[in-house]
Amino acid sequence: MRLREYSEIIPKPMVTIGYRPILWHVMKYYAHYGHKEFILCLGYKGDMIKNYFLNYNEYLSNDFVMTDGGKKLELANSDIADWKIHFVDTGLTSNIGQRMKAAERYLDGDEVFLANYTDNLTDFQLPRLIDFFYKENKIAAFLCSPPNVTFHIVTASDDGSVSNIQDVVKQDFWINGGYFIFKNEIFDYIQQGEELVMEPFQRLIQKKELSTLKYKGFFVSMDTFKEKQTLDDMYSRGETPWEVWKKTVNGGKK
Repeated sequence: MRLREYSEIIPKPMVTIGYRPILWHVMKYYAHYGHKEFILCLGYKGDMIKNYFLNYNEYLSNDFVMTDGGKKLELANSDIADWKIHFVDTGLTSNIGQRMKAAERYLDGDEVFLANYTDNLTDFQLPRLIDFFYKENKIAAFLCSPPNVTFHIVTASDDGSVSNIQDVVKQDFWINGGYFIFKNEIFDYIQQGEELVMEPFQRLIQKKELSTLKYKGFFVSMDTFKEKQTLDDMYSRGETPWEVWKKTVNGGKK
């Protein structure tokens, strides 16, 4: 609803940053770290996501050399040629927990898997979360970040007397960043109809099977039209810290 200018026409993951959908940016992020098999949990206007990849043209999104009057084309690099993508219908109105349950059969017995909301971008080094997960040895872990929103936290009594008001970013608040890693046992904690982070995560907390890694670096969610504009402006200026695939180890450009 907060992106109605776009989401009434296309599914949210297909809202673009620059000229590529945010879904592509998130998948490219994972592929950069070697995770190139994807399960897309499709629902609302899922056919548009299918069509995007069915009609994906590497030559339109990469540098290439054309010779012989266009009869010979040579790609300088490739985006998705080595990706494996499962397109899974998980229901038109299913919540996130039920979408994950519907995709369980495609994990092919994997003991550990990564998951993402596909509407958040970060420059966080993904291997850090994976190493943290194995060190903690719990069923689930996720990345959390300070909120990137502009509103104020108000403390007031019942009679309306305000005792404090502060910018939310100056408070010690942390939000779910939407970058998850799970053991396969997570499915034992999700019952029929349940959302992912409500009842299932509460059960994990009770059993001390949930951990989070705090990150204060670049993290932006695209929930509103204003946030999309911010990301588009950053993209047009070439300020794209989430494009980790364009950086070398020392931070320089490839």
